[in-house]
Amino acid sequence: MRRSTERILTTHVGSLARPTELLDLMRARALGESYDAEAYRAAVRDAVGTCVREQAACGLDTVSDGEQGKIGHATYIGERLAGFEPRADGQSSVSALFRAEIEEFPEYYEQYFSVAMLGGAVAPAAELTCTGPVKYTGFESLERDLDNLQEAVDALDDDWSGQAFVPAIAPSGAGANSYYDTEEEYLFAVADALQSEYEAIVAAGFLLQIDDPFLSEIYSDPLTPIADRRERGDAYVEAINRALRNIPEEQVRFHTCYGINEGPRVHDIAFDEIVDLVLRVNAGAYSFEAGNPRHEHEYHLWETARLPEGKVIMPGVITHSTNIVEHPELIAERIVRFAERVGRENVIAGADCGFASQASYTPEVHPTVVWAKFRALWEGARIATAQLW
Repeated sequence: MRRSTERILTTHVGSLARPTELLDLMRARALGESYDAEAYRAAVRDAVGTCVREQAACGLDTVSDGEQGKIGHATYIGERLAGFEPRADGQSSVSALFRAEIEEFPEYYEQYFSVAMLGGAVAPAAELTCTGPVKYTGFESLERDLDNLQEAVDALDDDWSGQAFVPAIAPSGAGANSYYDTEEEYLFAVADALQSEYEAIVAAGFLLQIDDPFLSEIYSDPLTPIADRRERGDAYVEAINRALRNIPEEQVRFHTCYGINEGPRVHDIAFDEIVDLVLRVNAGAYSFEAGNPRHEHEYHLWETARLPEGKVIMPGVITHSTNIVEHPELIAERIVRFAERVGRENVIAGADCGFASQASYTPEVHPTVVWAKFRALWEGARIATAQLW
């Protein structure tokens, strides 16, 4: 994990919009229609090269492949794990957090689903169900992803001295269990399978990012007693650490958030309710939402929460929940707030979440706006650096 004692570094969470030509091929592939496999692989490779080049041009110090080859930040795992089947009805269950939002704001979500989501997704996001022993089988597609990213990074200008990271889903995001006797046994089985993916990413020379929005979601479930949420959260963290047991912490980033949609978010749990769980993950850096108005005030928790020695935080100082481009002066203010509380060398400026966590023709933040946000992020980090050093 690159750290800086000279300036504020910048990064993001990972997913970026896929180009239309790739989405067309991805859609045909997902729906079982005829498609040109070689053209698909070439389209993914070209998309990775383009988005890595754009990230570096915007000033990001740590880039990703934009998850260009994944149909979704979590659903991609259905192609890499044996032992899972799509849910019988072909649908994806709605989390208790999202269900509570829909029930409280039905008029808003009726409009949201009809306008923002209709026709946008490449394919329906059917939930996976574990129906047999879990085993990792995705080595070929993983290797292709890693090769594409390496090729894209190698093609950058010689003066780019940053790093690259690869997002991978947490064990809690693989799907529902209908095979193992207990939830713990299931999570550990998934963790042991995903260990292969995690270790391959690090062995290839990249930072590993664990994506776990599910930790925040279960804590935001208004129908589950807090003790039950805590028990499940403990299991999630234990499963992650089991999968990471052979990887040095400084090569791991952990990300959690509250979802990818623009919405009221009144049922989000306060981050200080879960920060102790987050900090128990064996990672060198922690990424979390801090740029949207439901969570921006929570920087105050770092006045009492203790960041472990040698760790860094990557608060979101730009958000995925609006097409407004944050002013660099505001971004700088957000960075400085955290730096004053945990130390300037312990802050990397990031984003709240990915900007295209699902492959979609209509991402909620337009791709041209995303690049503008990244340029504002760089400028805000420059302003903050001048204030802090």
